[in-house]
Amino acid sequence: MAEREYSRHQQKVIQRYYENRDQIDEQRLGELVTSLFLATPKQAVKRWESAEEIMRRLGVPESRIANIMQKKDVTILASVVEDLQKGLIKKKK
Repeated sequence: MAEREYSRHQQKVIQRYYENRDQIDEQRLGELVTSLFLATPKQAVKRWESAEEIMRRLGVPESRIANIMQKKDVTILASVVEDLQKGLIKKKK
């Protein structure tokens, strides 16, 4: 498969996306907290999977992720978002 060539503008957009990925993921995790409160059980399954993936990308310790995913408690997930905003969790580079 041939590698796609991007215009200069597209390259800059892609570069900015990856430079700001942590902030995007942090915001998305916060939005997931809200949507999990309102989600039906069927919708919640997919949202929890997304939350787990985002927490891994952000560098949340595996033990904390495992605890959250085991309990599936939205308030605990909200505390992770708080800790990320306060800088208490070191984000991956």
